[in-house]
Amino acid sequence: MARTIKIPGMVDPHVHLRGMEWDYKADFASETAAALAGGYWAIFDMPNTPPTTTDQTALDRKLTAMGRDAVCDWGIYFGASQADNTAVYAAIFNAVCGLKIYNNQTTGDLLIEDQVLRDRIYAAWPPPRVIAVHAEGQTVADILALVREYRTWTHFCHISTAEEIDLLRTAKADGLPVSVGVTPHHLFLTKMDVNCLGALGRMKPELKTQADQDALWAGIADGIVDVVESDHAPHTLAEKESDKPPFGVPGLETTLPLMCTALRDGRITETQLVDLLALNAQKIFKLTPGADTYTLVDIDAAYDIKRDNLRTKCGWSPFEGMRVVGAVREVWIRGTQVFDGENVLVASGFGQNLFGEQA
Repeated sequence: MARTIKIPGMVDPHVHLRGMEWDYKADFASETAAALAGGYWAIFDMPNTPPTTTDQTALDRKLTAMGRDAVCDWGIYFGASQADNTAVYAAIFNAVCGLKIYNNQTTGDLLIEDQVLRDRIYAAWPPPRVIAVHAEGQTVADILALVREYRTWTHFCHISTAEEIDLLRTAKADGLPVSVGVTPHHLFLTKMDVNCLGALGRMKPELKTQADQDALWAGIADGIVDVVESDHAPHTLAEKESDKPPFGVPGLETTLPLMCTALRDGRITETQLVDLLALNAQKIFKLTPGADTYTLVDIDAAYDIKRDNLRTKCGWSPFEGMRVVGAVREVWIRGTQVFDGENVLVASGFGQNLFGEQA
Protein backbone atom coordinates (compact mmCIF):
# COMPACT_ATOMS: atom_id res chain seq x y z
CA MET A 1 0.00 0.00 0.00
CA ALA A 2 1.34 3.42 -0.98
CA ARG A 3 2.47 5.71 1.80
CA THR A 4 1.40 9.29 1.26
CA ILE A 5 2.66 12.17 3.38
CA LYS A 6 1.30 15.68 3.57
CA ILE A 7 3.73 18.59 3.34
CA PRO A 8 2.31 22.00 4.31
CA GLY A 9 3.27 24.75 1.89
CA MET A 10 6.52 23.74 0.17
CA VAL A 11 8.73 26.77 -0.53
CA ASP A 12 11.78 27.10 -2.78
CA PRO A 13 13.44 30.42 -1.85
CA HIS A 14 16.06 30.23 -4.60
CA VAL A 15 15.09 29.94 -8.26
CA HIS A 16 15.97 31.64 -11.54
CA LEU A 17 12.81 31.40 -13.65
CA ARG A 18 14.22 33.32 -16.64
CA GLY A 19 11.35 34.84 -18.66
CA MET A 20 11.34 38.28 -20.31
CA GLU A 21 14.51 38.62 -22.41
CA TRP A 22 15.43 35.01 -21.64
CA ASP A 23 12.04 33.43 -22.24
CA TYR A 24 13.58 31.26 -24.95
CA LYS A 25 15.31 29.38 -22.12
CA ALA A 26 12.26 29.24 -19.85
CA ASP A 27 9.34 31.46 -18.92
CA PHE A 28 7.22 32.24 -15.89
CA ALA A 29 4.36 30.02 -17.06
CA SER A 30 6.50 26.96 -17.82
CA GLU A 31 8.65 27.20 -14.72
CA THR A 32 5.84 27.84 -12.24
CA ALA A 33 4.11 24.80 -13.78
CA ALA A 34 7.36 22.91 -13.13
CA ALA A 35 7.21 24.17 -9.56
CA LEU A 36 3.72 22.71 -9.10
CA ALA A 37 4.86 19.40 -10.62
CA GLY A 38 7.69 19.48 -8.08
CA GLY A 39 5.22 19.94 -5.23
CA TYR A 40 5.81 23.62 -4.50
CA TRP A 41 3.36 26.15 -3.15
CA ALA A 42 5.73 29.10 -3.65
CA ILE A 43 9.01 30.02 -5.30
CA PHE A 44 11.18 33.16 -4.98
CA ASP A 45 12.84 34.43 -8.14
CA MET A 46 16.37 35.84 -8.24
CA PRO A 47 17.20 39.21 -9.87
CA ASN A 48 20.00 38.32 -12.31
CA THR A 49 17.90 37.52 -15.39
CA PRO A 50 17.91 40.42 -17.90
CA PRO A 51 16.71 43.02 -17.44
CA THR A 52 18.29 42.70 -14.01
CA THR A 53 15.88 43.57 -11.20
CA THR A 54 17.87 46.51 -9.87
CA ASP A 55 15.57 49.48 -10.50
CA GLN A 56 11.91 50.38 -10.29
CA THR A 57 11.23 49.90 -14.00
CA ALA A 58 12.70 46.40 -14.15
CA LEU A 59 10.91 45.41 -10.95
CA ASP A 60 7.56 46.65 -12.24
CA ARG A 61 8.07 44.72 -15.48
CA LYS A 62 8.79 41.48 -13.62
CA LEU A 63 5.92 41.98 -11.16
CA THR A 64 3.52 42.46 -14.06
CA ALA A 65 4.82 39.44 -15.98
CA MET A 66 4.80 37.15 -12.95
CA GLY A 67 1.34 38.32 -11.96
CA ARG A 68 0.07 37.52 -15.45
CA ASP A 69 1.72 34.12 -15.93
CA ALA A 70 2.44 32.37 -12.61
CA VAL A 71 0.40 29.34 -11.55
CA CYS A 72 2.01 28.98 -8.12
CA ASP A 73 2.51 31.66 -5.47
CA TRP A 74 5.71 33.64 -5.67
CA GLY A 75 8.09 36.32 -4.50
CA ILE A 76 10.75 38.40 -6.24
CA TYR A 77 14.17 39.46 -4.97
CA PHE A 78 15.50 42.93 -5.69
CA GLY A 79 19.17 42.95 -6.68
CA ALA A 80 21.93 45.00 -5.09
CA SER A 81 23.78 46.88 -7.82
CA GLN A 82 27.41 47.79 -8.47
CA ALA A 83 26.08 51.25 -9.26
CA ASP A 84 24.73 51.60 -5.68
CA ASN A 85 20.94 51.52 -5.88
CA THR A 86 20.40 51.87 -2.13
CA ALA A 87 18.37 55.05 -2.66
CA VAL A 88 15.43 53.06 -4.08
CA TYR A 89 15.22 50.43 -1.33
CA ALA A 90 12.51 52.23 0.63
CA ALA A 91 10.30 52.52 -2.46
CA ILE A 92 10.51 48.86 -3.51
CA PHE A 93 10.75 47.22 -0.10
CA ASN A 94 7.12 46.15 0.32
CA ALA A 95 6.86 44.50 -3.11
CA VAL A 96 9.76 42.05 -2.77
CA CYS A 97 10.67 39.01 -0.69
CA GLY A 98 14.17 40.27 0.00
CA LEU A 99 17.43 41.66 -1.35
CA LYS A 100 20.02 39.55 -3.16
CA ILE A 101 23.73 40.38 -3.05
CA TYR A 102 26.08 38.52 -5.38
CA ASN A 103 29.51 38.50 -3.75
CA ASN A 104 31.19 35.91 -6.00
CA GLN A 105 31.14 35.12 -9.73
CA THR A 106 27.80 34.00 -11.13
CA THR A 107 25.53 34.45 -14.16
CA GLY A 108 24.91 38.14 -14.88
CA ASP A 109 26.66 41.40 -13.96
CA LEU A 110 25.65 41.97 -10.33
CA LEU A 111 28.94 41.00 -8.71
CA ILE A 112 29.79 43.17 -5.69
CA GLU A 113 33.28 42.60 -4.29
CA ASP A 114 33.74 45.93 -2.50
CA GLN A 115 33.22 45.46 1.23
CA VAL A 116 32.58 49.20 1.65
CA LEU A 117 29.67 49.00 -0.80
CA ARG A 118 28.41 45.85 0.91
CA ASP A 119 28.44 47.77 4.20
CA ARG A 120 26.44 50.60 2.61
CA ILE A 121 23.91 48.08 1.31
CA TYR A 122 23.45 46.46 4.72
CA ALA A 123 23.06 49.86 6.34
CA ALA A 124 20.39 50.88 3.84
CA TRP A 125 18.26 47.72 3.74
CA PRO A 126 15.40 48.00 6.26
CA PRO A 127 14.31 45.04 8.39
CA PRO A 128 12.54 42.64 8.54
CA ARG A 129 12.95 41.59 4.89
CA VAL A 130 15.74 39.06 4.35
CA ILE A 131 19.08 39.67 2.64
CA ALA A 132 20.07 36.61 0.59
CA VAL A 133 23.71 36.26 -0.40
CA HIS A 134 25.81 34.36 -2.86
CA ALA A 135 29.00 34.01 -0.84
CA GLU A 136 31.71 31.40 -1.24
CA GLY A 137 34.79 30.51 0.80
CA GLN A 138 36.21 33.32 2.91
CA THR A 139 33.65 35.72 1.46
CA VAL A 140 31.24 34.03 3.90
CA ALA A 141 33.35 35.45 6.72
CA ASP A 142 33.21 38.93 5.14
CA ILE A 143 29.41 38.81 5.04
CA LEU A 144 29.20 37.45 8.57
CA ALA A 145 31.11 40.53 9.75
CA LEU A 146 28.28 42.68 8.36
CA VAL A 147 25.63 40.43 9.89
CA ARG A 148 27.36 40.80 13.23
CA GLU A 149 27.26 44.60 12.89
CA TYR A 150 23.77 45.14 11.47
CA ARG A 151 21.89 42.08 12.74
CA THR A 152 19.92 41.85 9.49
CA TRP A 153 18.63 38.34 8.83
CA THR A 154 20.85 36.87 6.11
CA HIS A 155 20.19 33.71 4.14
CA PHE A 156 23.34 32.09 2.76
CA CYS A 157 22.39 30.49 -0.55
CA HIS A 158 23.80 27.25 -1.99
CA ILE A 159 26.51 26.63 0.61
CA SER A 160 28.80 23.94 -0.81
CA THR A 161 31.96 23.38 1.25
CA ALA A 162 33.02 22.10 4.65
CA GLU A 163 34.81 25.41 5.29
CA GLU A 164 31.60 27.38 4.72
CA ILE A 165 29.57 25.04 6.93
CA ASP A 166 32.12 25.47 9.73
CA LEU A 167 31.95 29.27 9.48
CA LEU A 168 28.16 29.21 9.63
CA ARG A 169 28.10 26.69 12.47
CA THR A 170 30.18 29.14 14.51
CA ALA A 171 27.92 32.03 13.47
CA LYS A 172 24.83 30.17 14.64
CA ALA A 173 26.53 29.25 17.91
CA ASP A 174 27.19 32.99 18.37
CA GLY A 175 23.49 33.72 17.88
CA LEU A 176 23.81 35.57 14.58
CA PRO A 177 20.59 35.88 12.55
CA VAL A 178 21.56 33.59 9.67
CA SER A 179 20.06 30.70 7.74
CA VAL A 180 21.71 28.22 5.42
CA GLY A 181 20.57 26.79 2.10
CA VAL A 182 22.10 23.87 0.22
CA THR A 183 21.20 22.43 -3.18
CA PRO A 184 20.36 18.91 -4.29
CA HIS A 185 23.17 18.98 -6.85
CA HIS A 186 25.73 19.60 -4.12
CA LEU A 187 24.10 16.93 -1.94
CA PHE A 188 23.95 14.25 -4.63
CA LEU A 189 26.76 15.06 -7.07
CA THR A 190 30.49 15.76 -6.66
CA LYS A 191 33.14 17.10 -9.01
CA MET A 192 33.84 13.50 -10.02
CA ASP A 193 30.45 13.49 -11.77
CA VAL A 194 31.56 16.25 -14.13
CA ASN A 195 33.54 13.62 -16.04
CA CYS A 196 30.30 12.10 -17.31
CA LEU A 197 27.96 15.11 -17.06
CA GLY A 198 30.21 17.56 -18.87
CA ALA A 199 28.58 20.98 -19.12
CA LEU A 200 25.34 19.61 -17.65
CA GLY A 201 27.28 19.53 -14.39
CA ARG A 202 28.47 23.14 -14.70
CA MET A 203 26.99 25.45 -12.08
CA LYS A 204 27.98 28.10 -9.54
CA PRO A 205 29.14 27.22 -6.97
CA GLU A 206 30.88 24.35 -8.74
CA LEU A 207 30.48 20.75 -7.66
CA LYS A 208 32.87 19.98 -4.84
CA THR A 209 34.65 17.03 -3.21
CA GLN A 210 33.13 14.04 -1.43
CA ALA A 211 34.40 15.49 1.86
CA ASP A 212 32.53 18.73 1.18
CA GLN A 213 29.38 16.81 0.34
CA ASP A 214 29.71 14.80 3.56
CA ALA A 215 29.95 18.09 5.48
CA LEU A 216 26.65 19.26 3.94
CA TRP A 217 24.88 16.08 5.04
CA ALA A 218 26.43 16.49 8.50
CA GLY A 219 25.09 20.05 8.51
CA ILE A 220 21.62 18.71 7.78
CA ALA A 221 21.96 16.14 10.56
CA ASP A 222 22.91 18.70 13.20
CA GLY A 223 20.54 21.45 12.07
CA ILE A 224 23.06 23.90 10.61
CA VAL A 225 21.39 23.58 7.20
CA ASP A 226 17.90 25.09 7.20
CA VAL A 227 16.70 24.74 3.61
CA VAL A 228 17.23 22.50 0.61
CA GLU A 229 16.74 24.91 -2.31
CA SER A 230 16.88 23.96 -5.97
CA ASP A 231 18.81 26.95 -7.38
CA HIS A 232 16.71 26.14 -10.47
CA ALA A 233 18.59 27.80 -13.34
CA PRO A 234 17.54 26.53 -16.78
CA HIS A 235 19.53 27.00 -19.97
CA THR A 236 18.89 25.42 -23.36
CA LEU A 237 20.74 22.23 -24.30
CA ALA A 238 22.26 24.12 -27.23
CA GLU A 239 23.77 26.65 -24.82
CA LYS A 240 25.04 23.90 -22.55
CA GLU A 241 26.62 22.11 -25.52
CA SER A 242 28.30 25.29 -26.82
CA ASP A 243 31.95 26.28 -26.53
CA LYS A 244 31.07 28.56 -23.58
CA PRO A 245 28.37 26.76 -21.58
CA PRO A 246 26.67 28.94 -18.96
CA PHE A 247 26.39 28.11 -15.28
CA GLY A 248 23.20 26.57 -13.95
CA VAL A 249 21.00 23.49 -13.89
CA PRO A 250 17.22 23.01 -13.52
CA GLY A 251 15.95 21.49 -10.27
CA LEU A 252 12.36 22.35 -9.37
CA GLU A 253 10.99 18.95 -10.36
CA THR A 254 13.79 16.82 -8.92
CA THR A 255 14.37 18.31 -5.47
CA LEU A 256 11.45 16.61 -3.70
CA PRO A 257 12.06 13.12 -5.14
CA LEU A 258 15.77 13.35 -4.38
CA MET A 259 15.01 14.23 -0.76
CA CYS A 260 12.35 11.49 -0.58
CA THR A 261 15.06 9.11 -1.76
CA ALA A 262 17.28 10.37 1.05
CA LEU A 263 14.38 9.67 3.43
CA ARG A 264 14.04 6.12 2.10
CA ASP A 265 17.78 5.60 2.50
CA GLY A 266 17.74 6.78 6.12
CA ARG A 267 19.77 9.93 5.51
CA ILE A 268 16.99 12.19 6.82
CA THR A 269 13.80 11.78 8.83
CA GLU A 270 10.30 12.67 7.70
CA THR A 271 10.40 15.64 10.08
CA GLN A 272 13.62 16.86 8.48
CA LEU A 273 12.12 16.45 5.01
CA VAL A 274 9.21 18.72 5.90
CA ASP A 275 11.45 21.23 7.70
CA LEU A 276 13.97 21.45 4.85
CA LEU A 277 11.42 21.83 2.07
CA ALA A 278 8.66 23.79 3.78
CA LEU A 279 8.61 24.88 7.41
CA ASN A 280 12.05 26.42 7.77
CA ALA A 281 11.67 28.64 4.69
CA GLN A 282 8.25 29.70 5.94
CA LYS A 283 9.84 30.82 9.22
CA ILE A 284 12.75 32.61 7.53
CA PHE A 285 10.46 34.59 5.24
CA LYS A 286 7.66 35.00 7.82
CA LEU A 287 4.98 33.15 5.85
CA THR A 288 2.02 31.23 7.18
CA PRO A 289 0.17 29.15 4.60
CA GLY A 290 -3.35 28.17 5.48
CA ALA A 291 -4.29 24.59 6.28
CA ASP A 292 -5.70 24.40 2.75
CA THR A 293 -2.23 24.84 1.16
CA TYR A 294 -0.31 21.55 1.01
CA THR A 295 1.24 18.81 -1.11
CA LEU A 296 0.50 15.09 -1.03
CA VAL A 297 3.45 12.93 -2.07
CA ASP A 298 3.61 9.16 -2.45
CA ILE A 299 6.97 8.46 -0.87
CA ASP A 300 7.07 4.84 -2.08
CA ALA A 301 6.47 5.47 -5.80
CA ALA A 302 9.71 4.65 -7.65
CA TYR A 303 10.64 5.90 -11.12
CA ASP A 304 13.53 7.07 -13.26
CA ILE A 305 14.08 10.77 -13.88
CA LYS A 306 13.54 11.28 -17.61
CA ARG A 307 13.80 14.48 -19.60
CA ASP A 308 10.63 13.55 -21.51
CA ASN A 309 8.63 13.89 -18.29
CA LEU A 310 9.91 17.32 -17.27
CA ARG A 311 7.82 20.47 -17.54
CA THR A 312 10.73 22.90 -17.37
CA LYS A 313 11.09 24.49 -20.78
CA CYS A 314 14.78 23.61 -21.02
CA GLY A 315 13.85 19.91 -20.97
CA TRP A 316 16.86 18.29 -19.30
CA SER A 317 18.24 17.40 -15.87
CA PRO A 318 21.69 16.52 -14.52
CA PHE A 319 19.89 13.71 -12.68
CA GLU A 320 18.50 12.09 -15.82
CA GLY A 321 18.47 8.30 -15.45
CA MET A 322 18.60 8.33 -11.65
CA ARG A 323 16.13 6.02 -9.89
CA VAL A 324 14.23 7.95 -7.22
CA VAL A 325 11.14 7.67 -5.05
CA GLY A 326 8.52 10.29 -4.25
CA ALA A 327 5.75 11.16 -6.68
CA VAL A 328 3.64 14.30 -6.26
CA ARG A 329 -0.03 13.26 -6.28
CA GLU A 330 -1.80 16.51 -5.38
CA VAL A 331 -0.94 20.16 -4.76
CA TRP A 332 -3.47 22.50 -3.14
CA ILE A 333 -3.08 26.28 -2.83
CA ARG A 334 -5.59 28.37 -0.87
CA GLY A 335 -8.18 25.59 -1.03
CA THR A 336 -7.88 25.04 -4.78
CA GLN A 337 -6.36 21.89 -6.23
CA VAL A 338 -3.74 23.19 -8.64
CA PHE A 339 -2.03 19.91 -9.64
CA ASP A 340 -3.37 16.34 -9.78
CA GLY A 341 -0.13 14.44 -10.31
CA GLU A 342 -0.23 14.90 -14.07
CA ASN A 343 -1.97 18.15 -14.95
CA VAL A 344 -1.87 21.80 -13.88
CA LEU A 345 -5.48 22.62 -13.03
CA VAL A 346 -5.40 26.43 -12.84
CA ALA A 347 -4.96 29.18 -15.39
CA SER A 348 -2.00 31.53 -15.74
CA GLY A 349 -2.23 34.30 -13.18
CA PHE A 350 -3.60 32.10 -10.38
CA GLY A 351 -0.38 32.57 -8.41
CA GLN A 352 -0.11 35.47 -5.99
CA ASN A 353 2.75 37.68 -4.82
CA LEU A 354 3.15 36.68 -1.18
CA PHE A 355 4.85 39.96 -0.35
CA GLY A 356 2.17 42.44 -1.27
CA GLU A 357 1.66 44.87 -4.06
CA GLN A 358 3.78 47.77 -5.18
CA ALA A 359 3.01 50.90 -3.17
